[in-house]
Amino acid sequence: MRIVEREIARAPQDMDVRAWRARVLSWSGHLSEAEKEYLEILKVARNDADNWMGLASAYLREGRIEEGLRALDRAVELDPKRADVRAARARALRAMGERNEARMEFQKALNLDPTSMEARAGLTSLRREPRHELRFSQDNDLFNFADANHDEWASLVSRWTAYWTTSVAGDFYQRGGVAAGKFVGSVTRRQPKWGALTLGGAIGHDNAVIPKSEAFFDLDHGWKISEANFVRAVEFDYGQHWYWYQASRILTLNGTAIVSFPREWTLSLGATGARSAFSGTGAEWRPSGIGRLGFPLAHWGERGLSGNIFFAAGTENFAQVDQVGRFASQTYGGGLRFQLSARQDVTGYAGYQKRTQNRTDTSFGLSYGIHF
Repeated sequence: MRIVEREIARAPQDMDVRAWRARVLSWSGHLSEAEKEYLEILKVARNDADNWMGLASAYLREGRIEEGLRALDRAVELDPKRADVRAARARALRAMGERNEARMEFQKALNLDPTSMEARAGLTSLRREPRHELRFSQDNDLFNFADANHDEWASLVSRWTAYWTTSVAGDFYQRGGVAAGKFVGSVTRRQPKWGALTLGGAIGHDNAVIPKSEAFFDLDHGWKISEANFVRAVEFDYGQHWYWYQASRILTLNGTAIVSFPREWTLSLGATGARSAFSGTGAEWRPSGIGRLGFPLAHWGERGLSGNIFFAAGTENFAQVDQVGRFASQTYGGGLRFQLSARQDVTGYAGYQKRTQNRTDTSFGLSYGIHF
């Protein structure tokens, strides 16, 4: 920037130098200043496709997609045989959800430049994305004071449109030698400006070891900060979950914040307040919290390996087979996720929980997901 400012002082009417200043501002994340500079340049040099592309880039990174597309339309008018201009317009159309038009524009870019990796990657990105995820999982808890618990479940999540998603699952439990099962269902409505709202419930064959019925809702909203900043995005989630057992009622209030960093690193912090009410006794609240750090480990084309580590602490009073009365705990653990292909993944986790009265719980599990 110092070099560019020095050259502008020497030749203030040199639009090429001004354009370099706008590019540096854009690269630095000063998008509003870059936009202002490009607009000043275009008052003088309106027939330069590069300047229109630069203005469009600033608009798109600010989330002003329609304005960015109009600027790219002008760039295409000025130089319709430039593959990079066509590819940039295709990206804007893709961001607007105009997948068919974006596909045609990427194809035009590839026809103009058969070596364009950007155009090839764009066409690949517009292949029909999987709408459904079928997942099978098995979880285990090994206690030093009771028989082991085992859970198996299968779930199907279907994203029917950009706004509506449904989820159904069947869970099967072996708790202290007693078998039980439940069916869970939910529906999610997404709005670009407001986030997502999920409503759901569950009904079970409880055998006095799992809830007879459940109900829950969840509110989720995220904000994209900037691709140039250390913090890329922030997401907040709030949910309430009601559990009705044979002899008790539980209400949990859950809040989670997720922060996204460069290179796919994430940090999530969550807190839960649980209200327990048992027959013949009063109700009381108990807190707990969890922190999780997620990070990438390796990538091989479509395949990838990522991991996470977590720590949780809190006090519980659910009084189930594996939670006899009130106890406090600290849990340490981590997990791995192996992306086998664009449509298959395997995840696993393990944790160790220390409870009061010298009780421990060693947990581990594995799941396999298919996307179609």
